Amino acid sequence: MLWIEPVNAIDLAVRGMVVGIVASAPMGPVGVLTVQRTLNKGRWFGFATGCGAAVSDLIYALMTGLGMSFVMDFVEKPTTIFYLKILGSILLFCFGLYTYYTKPAEPHKPSGNRGTLWHNAFTGFAITVSNPLIVFLFLALFARVGFVVPEHPIEQGIGYVGVLTGAIVWWLILTTALNRLGSRFDMSTISLLNRLLGLLVMVASFVGLFYTLFR
Repeated sequence: MLWIEPVNAIDLAVRGMVVGIVASAPMGPVGVLTVQRTLNKGRWFGFATGCGAAVSDLIYALMTGLGMSFVMDFVEKPTTIFYLKILGSILLFCFGLYTYYTKPAEPHKPSGNRGTLWHNAFTGFAITVSNPLIVFLFLALFARVGFVVPEHPIEQGIGYVGVLTGAIVWWLILTTALNRLGSRFDMSTISLLNRLLGLLVMVASFVGLFYTLFR
């Protein structure tokens, strides 16, 4: 198979971290739940919820990557990879637009029982794994950053570790910030964060499309 770009383990790990952060950052149901638990139960309960979501993201990333690997084994033309990157940029732009205009749902009233860290992690996992549409996001991200490299399994494995690491790093940053901001982080702040993230994704997808077309 002909590869346009050289494969490097460190580079693939960095790409994986970017994928993990972008997939985790939008404030969907599990994001709002993580915020709620961090503010009401404590930082580590929110972080455990995010870690559960990160494991679910890794499972869907593996499923998406394995499916793309099977297809890309038959890809031998640079023009095919070129069009895959264009498609990835378009899908990412649509995702950014959706994130920008989506209003996060109000969280449920918290109960008095904090539960264990494992219980909080499992519920974060269950909420995220129940949304298989995230596969399309991973499909767009993998196509855009050139993440799938079927002929390099060791580097690919390191890349998946990067996906998990990026997701966990995001939840650590978010819960740490929440622990400092406290009650100042409300639903309006969540909506603003979603708009900023959506805007960043749209700009990044446009830059990627421009680079692919005119480099």
